Amino acid sequence: MKEPFGINRRKFLAKAGAGAAVTMIWPFFSSCDSQSSTTAKPELGKDFQPDIDLELKAVQRDLSILSGPKTKVWVYEGKLLKGNKEALQTLEGSYLGPVIKVRKGQKVRIRFQNDLPEESIVHWHGMHVPERYDVHPQDVINSGETYIYEYEVMNRAGTYWFHPHGRTGPQVYNGLAGLLLVTDEEEQQLNLPQWEFDLPVVIQDRTFDENNQLVYLNNGQMDRMTGFLGNRILINGSPEQRLNLKTGCKYRLRLLNGSNSRIYKLAWEDGSPVTVFGIDGSLLSTPKELPYLMLGPAKRVDVWLDLTDKPEGTELTMKNASFPLEIMSGGMMGDGGMMQGAESDLPQGSEYPVFTALANGSGSNDHTLPGQLAQPDYIDPSTAGNLNAPRQFTFAMGHMEWTINGRTWETTEVADEETVKLGSTEVWELINGGGMMDNNDDGGGMMDGHGMMGDGGMMGGEDGMMNNQGMMGNMMQMPHPIHIHQVQFNIIERDVANVDPQLWDAIKDGFVDEGWHDTVLLMPGMSAKVIMQFKDFKGLFVYHCHNLEHEDMGMMRNFKIV
Repeated sequence: MKEPFGINRRKFLAKAGAGAAVTMIWPFFSSCDSQSSTTAKPELGKDFQPDIDLELKAVQRDLSILSGPKTKVWVYEGKLLKGNKEALQTLEGSYLGPVIKVRKGQKVRIRFQNDLPEESIVHWHGMHVPERYDVHPQDVINSGETYIYEYEVMNRAGTYWFHPHGRTGPQVYNGLAGLLLVTDEEEQQLNLPQWEFDLPVVIQDRTFDENNQLVYLNNGQMDRMTGFLGNRILINGSPEQRLNLKTGCKYRLRLLNGSNSRIYKLAWEDGSPVTVFGIDGSLLSTPKELPYLMLGPAKRVDVWLDLTDKPEGTELTMKNASFPLEIMSGGMMGDGGMMQGAESDLPQGSEYPVFTALANGSGSNDHTLPGQLAQPDYIDPSTAGNLNAPRQFTFAMGHMEWTINGRTWETTEVADEETVKLGSTEVWELINGGGMMDNNDDGGGMMDGHGMMGDGGMMGGEDGMMNNQGMMGNMMQMPHPIHIHQVQFNIIERDVANVDPQLWDAIKDGFVDEGWHDTVLLMPGMSAKVIMQFKDFKGLFVYHCHNLEHEDMGMMRNFKIV
């Protein structure tokens, strides 16, 4: 039976105007309808001999983030039981979880203990693992319970991460996230920066109240519809937004967009190109220079930074460059006919500093960025049996719910188009379909037959939620970063025919479609064809929008490998 995420439309109309801010730890809305699984939890394998064995706990802590009172956060804390000491590193002074470093072919055991006051589970984002270790929302464990992960690392060298599944939006926002870095023989043969010159850069936006407590869903249901935007940027959990580096050195910056819904258009303020050499689950074949970089939620990139010829005291600022995507970001109605919702000091698409690389010391290293990185072993599209008729998945708004092909989340439901065969190679077409807030099928919707507000609406008449530029149906044209579990895929085509020309002109040079991906950012009107192989493991997996508020409202579905 269907288990709907979306609230009743009339309830939304009654509540949307209230917009009361909600202080963490306890969010206003229940998220994903996850329930503790009735199936047996994985246990320690008697014959599994791990190369790395560690404990990972999700706990509550009071940490100093801003000056003044400490902030209540939820954090991952790790303890290495077996393995090289470099396998587990802590980001000092940060609420973010540890950095776990593994090598392809290693066997890893992770003993996750949930010490939070609610259910949770850990998803290893981008990793190719069996069903029971990828985890499903129904696998959440109760407070005090433990979940055992035991798997061999099968992924290419890349920057991966881990975070909860269940009530994903509020739990990630409250601090639950960490990096999982994979290396392999191919990467080890390169002379890329290591140790202190290989730096995580986790970008997140957060809002704090006057007592330094995290505030989530400032504008209530509207933030759930659009995705939450904080009013300040944190880097690796720090409000200083600064990387302390050394002149004379070269660096690998591993950027992760760990924000719930914010999209970044990253550019060096001095106009220098952004040099990218890794994306999600792989190194690129060759480095790529961009004037700016579009980084959607959950996306990772490896950026090269060369301070060899920079004098001590050099400051290089990475900014968010502006782009015209003013969707629900201030006031009730924008000039383009789009509904505007929660106000933010940092509206989506505005310009602001993200972090500064400060060369406040000196040193040297001999690391290099080679012209040839990973071998281009991409999937040959001709090997896909459905190349000329790809499966289509449309991500859109319908009947006050975020949907995929018109459906919302159902715990174990799998539609015909969501069943694939083990060993197959397929092309999926992922479509950002926009959609109407409602079609007024029962007379109580957001619009009536004339395009105005129906009974119970928020506003009506000439003062209603439309202007001369557009109809209500356009307002939910929003970006969707789409994540597919269990696989890495190649992007073979990006269709921008239905993207607003002004928007596309502002962002077109910032996409990296080469390499192996597990998440693809679809801007309004955009679609992408991706090719993937379903191999090694059968089971039930999920795919979803990684705007975490959209995910928690039901923009997530199962697919099954049989």
